[in-house]
Amino acid sequence: MRKGNRRLNYEDRKKIEKMAEQGARVIVIADTIGFHRATIYNELKRGGTPYRADVAQRTV
Repeated sequence: MRKGNRRLNYEDRKKIEKMAEQGARVIVIADTIGFHRATIYNELKRGGTPYRADVAQRTV
């Protein structure tokens, strides 16, 4: 599932934002982006409701 030892970058966050807007399930987002589902859940909390990549990027 992991892409190695790396962190989410802005491009990953934009993909998460787009998929979340489309109503994709967390497990699908995690498989597509290549991170564990817990990472995606944490990221969705970090980005606010509704999820915004810009907000999540600023809080890092």
